[in-house]
Amino acid sequence: MSNQNKAPQGMPPQGQPPKGMPAQGMPQGRPAGGPGFGPGGRRGGPGGPMGARLNKEKPKNTGKTLLRLVKVIGRSKYFLLALLLTMSAVTVLDLFGPTLQGQAIDTIKLDLSTNRFTVDFESLKQILFKMIVLFAFSAGFTYLQSILSAKISQDTVFAMRNDLFAKISRLSIAETDNRRHGDLMSRMTNDVENVSNAVSQSIASLFSSLLTFVGALYFMLSCNVIVTLVAFITVPLTLLVSAKLAKFMRRYFVEQQMLLGKLNGEVEEMVIGYKTVVAYGKEAETIGRFDEISEGLRKTSIKSRVFGSIMGPCMNFLGNLQYVLVAAFGIFFMINGSGMTPGDIQAMLQYSKKFNRPINEIANQYASIMTALAGAERIFEIMDTPDEVDEGTRNISASEIRGNIEFKDIRFGYVPEEPVLKGLDLSVKKGQRIAIVGATGSGKTTIVNLLTRFYELDGGKIYVDDMDITELPKKTLRDSIAIVLQDTVLFADTIRANIRYGNPNATEEEIKFAAKTAKADKFIDRLPDGYDTVLTEGGSNLSQGQRQLLAIARAVIANPQILILDEATSNVDTRTEMHIQQAMLALMKNRTSLIIAHRLSTIRDADKIVVLKGGVIVEEGNHDELLARDGEYAKLYKNQFAGIAT
Repeated sequence: MSNQNKAPQGMPPQGQPPKGMPAQGMPQGRPAGGPGFGPGGRRGGPGGPMGARLNKEKPKNTGKTLLRLVKVIGRSKYFLLALLLTMSAVTVLDLFGPTLQGQAIDTIKLDLSTNRFTVDFESLKQILFKMIVLFAFSAGFTYLQSILSAKISQDTVFAMRNDLFAKISRLSIAETDNRRHGDLMSRMTNDVENVSNAVSQSIASLFSSLLTFVGALYFMLSCNVIVTLVAFITVPLTLLVSAKLAKFMRRYFVEQQMLLGKLNGEVEEMVIGYKTVVAYGKEAETIGRFDEISEGLRKTSIKSRVFGSIMGPCMNFLGNLQYVLVAAFGIFFMINGSGMTPGDIQAMLQYSKKFNRPINEIANQYASIMTALAGAERIFEIMDTPDEVDEGTRNISASEIRGNIEFKDIRFGYVPEEPVLKGLDLSVKKGQRIAIVGATGSGKTTIVNLLTRFYELDGGKIYVDDMDITELPKKTLRDSIAIVLQDTVLFADTIRANIRYGNPNATEEEIKFAAKTAKADKFIDRLPDGYDTVLTEGGSNLSQGQRQLLAIARAVIANPQILILDEATSNVDTRTEMHIQQAMLALMKNRTSLIIAHRLSTIRDADKIVVLKGGVIVEEGNHDELLARDGEYAKLYKNQFAGIAT
């Protein structure tokens, strides 16, 4: 960037900043304080409980899902081709087995003159040798088949997980806010794993069954056409029964996967909000809600397993019926001198089993196949969600943005029927410090959501340096902004990495300078591992105030043109707040700063204070001017500091 070799503007006067302090380095969609925030500053956004959406979700087209899944599997085309060839070899070798067994049986003949059985041992030895060779090759190819099947299965899982993770990273903040995070994780883990299991267990089996069907049909026809036609009697009945059962059972497998996602979401909320649950004594209520979802999953899982298990016995009964018919007619033709031998009957019986195998395979693996297809549908639903739109075409870098901001006739609502902003107008000049105050739900955080394009406007325009922000690439826009949220987001990594998140190219000297500016250096130095201290998830091994200081250090190192502070000092003590305020005043110098404030003592030095009420600005001015007017700001101030009821 053009100012990369300059010191950041407005750094504290004591000492000089390191050389090469970088300019804006915020990764796209990852402002300094963490990811986006929903309506009213709450994570999770609008949209009501996920359960309402899940109950409305309907099964999608099985054929379309299967076709898409085959395309994903087909990415490993060379391994897939090798697997198909290996399965073909195994199938052909297995098909010769009944014929050789029949020939072996026919080496035993009844000598009518002596009424004794004779055995052609020479022929039997040759046949047995062929069988040993055949079975040895079959075992070798089967082992190779299992290796290839595992390879394709894991490659498919790898591709689907990577595609899904990349897709989630391209979704808009509004889209992810409207989805339960536990459900997204369930699709990434459980659903993908179910697809993996089905691919590893079913693809070889089903393809082999199809080849076996064709091969068995050929051998049966070459042996006796009439007995083959008899074997066909049960086929239409088998297809009818399997189709009816499949249609009836499929909904339970889809419902099972949806409930599993809902259950994961409930667990995630419980873990994240555990302190709040305990503080309000809601353990019993939370357990009851979990039990309700878990009970629904239990019942649905039992139904899916029970009804899924019906298919196997039904198919086995029809297969055994076919076996009896083939045996009866085969014996009849042998007795009536049609030329069939005991060996032929034995071969026909085995081929009839193989002939019926494809339908039995589908029946016996129906549960895993349907679970996989239901999971694949849920994965593809995310994959089909439109990416975050970025129509920005301006060829401009973040370092070229000066920081003039203008909001014109802004209208927006998270829910169409409930507008939050109703024709808001606001002008912010470069380097100004603008404080935004108002009652909860007045739209303070919404302004930031719209400026960063986490959400899109319903009406009006936002300009940065006289450029419509829709013309700016989102990466450029977000690289020019650093945000410090009230709810700090830290990652399970070292303190150094968490600070450097604001600028991946920052040097060690710059990291320590940012920590010093944010007043975080003292507590970091007291830690046994210092900057190499590894944080637990969410930074829970630090205090709230310490986490806030790291988020501020992250914003310092980003060196943005536009700085957004969403009650950035709310989680620190009064003494620390005073130090941070001094650092913030220096950091905000010559930068456009938007300060969302609930604690009004933190904004007395703001150039302009904007008061929101009912989705519009009702007052503007500095602290003294607004107090003198004795209007809405004065009411908020007196209510907060003098205890006067509004």
